[in-house]
Amino acid sequence: MAGMCKMGSVLKFIGGVLNKAVSFVVFSVLDLLDFILCYGYKVADFCIEAEWRPCYCSSAKEAITSSGKILVSEQGESKIVSLNSSKLQLEDISDTLYSRPSLVAEVSKLTVNELKKFKLDGTAKTKKGSTRSTFTINSIIVEMLQGKMVGRQLHHIPTWSDCDCKFCNSWTSSSKDTLYVKAQGPKDNKAREDVIFIHGFISSSAFWTETLFPNFSNTAKSTYRFLAVDLLGFGRSPKPADSLYTLREHVGMIEKSVLEAYEVKSFHIVAHSLGCILALALAVKHPGSIKSLTLLTPPYFLVPKGEAATQYVMRKLAPRRVWPVMAFCTSLACWYEHISRTICLVICKNHRLWEFLTKLVTRNRVRTFLMEGFFCHTHNAAWHTLHNIICGTSTKLDRYLDVVRDRMKCDVNIFHGKDDQVIPLECSFNVQKKIPRARVKVVENKDHITIVVGRQKVFARELEEIWNRSSRSH
Repeated sequence: MAGMCKMGSVLKFIGGVLNKAVSFVVFSVLDLLDFILCYGYKVADFCIEAEWRPCYCSSAKEAITSSGKILVSEQGESKIVSLNSSKLQLEDISDTLYSRPSLVAEVSKLTVNELKKFKLDGTAKTKKGSTRSTFTINSIIVEMLQGKMVGRQLHHIPTWSDCDCKFCNSWTSSSKDTLYVKAQGPKDNKAREDVIFIHGFISSSAFWTETLFPNFSNTAKSTYRFLAVDLLGFGRSPKPADSLYTLREHVGMIEKSVLEAYEVKSFHIVAHSLGCILALALAVKHPGSIKSLTLLTPPYFLVPKGEAATQYVMRKLAPRRVWPVMAFCTSLACWYEHISRTICLVICKNHRLWEFLTKLVTRNRVRTFLMEGFFCHTHNAAWHTLHNIICGTSTKLDRYLDVVRDRMKCDVNIFHGKDDQVIPLECSFNVQKKIPRARVKVVENKDHITIVVGRQKVFARELEEIWNRSSRSH
């Protein structure tokens, strides 16, 4: 028996070494490929749309001279500083957008820096003596914001590499600049309570409407008004090409499209994955309105002292490994701006073909709502949301959870699939450590998606129980 255990340990060690060795080779090749694609897309963009599209491969230290907005970055945290309607605003931008260290990236950066000599080192003196801080200004943000400052409207026309079908661009035909919301419940405002559903990364409101909505009891359907939203950049919601998809933008659009449009005063929240971050941000802004928080696989990582939070979270989510498969997929999405754009070009732009082939192969036996949610987004939306929300909010989540623990009395429930390979199980228990009253349920044999899909009837009953318990406690 002891010999078998020792053999298992040896095989595990060998497997780990092989995974690291193969991963180093594969990702070095991918680094080079992304570098080449950078110039390929610059040429393609210029030839097709007659303009260069900025990317994050350029130098991270460049000056801005003619705009009212700048990006300042210090110690892993970045903010847009802007003057809007005589009010100073700050919007957080993750430094992982333009700082993803790799062998090829470092070499290419030296080359680009030699070609582009525009650099500005801003210094600021604090009130306490002569302590100095250095701020860096990122070129992609500068170019995007300069376009905004001259009064340009939201870019409604999709880029050549984005899908141009009616479904993906249905938002362009509406005069309302709001998110798509699927509402279900009693008419004439007879619902006693509201429930807001927030989906996760590269998903849509169909994740809820096609699974949970049909399985709620008649009592729940007559008691609650269900509001499932497509996040900014996803599903049928607006996908502005000049948006940076920051936390402020996402939360602001939810407030405008759901809370204000439907006159929501108090509500329950059900959120999945990335949506959990938005749910916490929304709850902190409206602490007196939250009746319950239900979080599915919340991406909350405990950052060791001395580590740059944004970079640490990026490496936890995307470890640059070929195995397991989900680690490889998240690494492609997180580390490579141009490879991920190519994936969107092949899959998202041609989603109608992939959906047709899927129905053909399966003889129309497979429901494609998950495919629709996965396909219906732009690369710009996915790229910025991934970095600015999941990575960029890593320095905020501790404060959000402290507010929920100390200032709010709402019921907090957490669900996590034991087989989830996207968000590790430890994340849910990390939340419980911050909020001791939170209940954590680990669901056996379920992963990141099947925590809902496949057990929707059971989960619908669990949610109804949570809402009833919360209503009685209030």
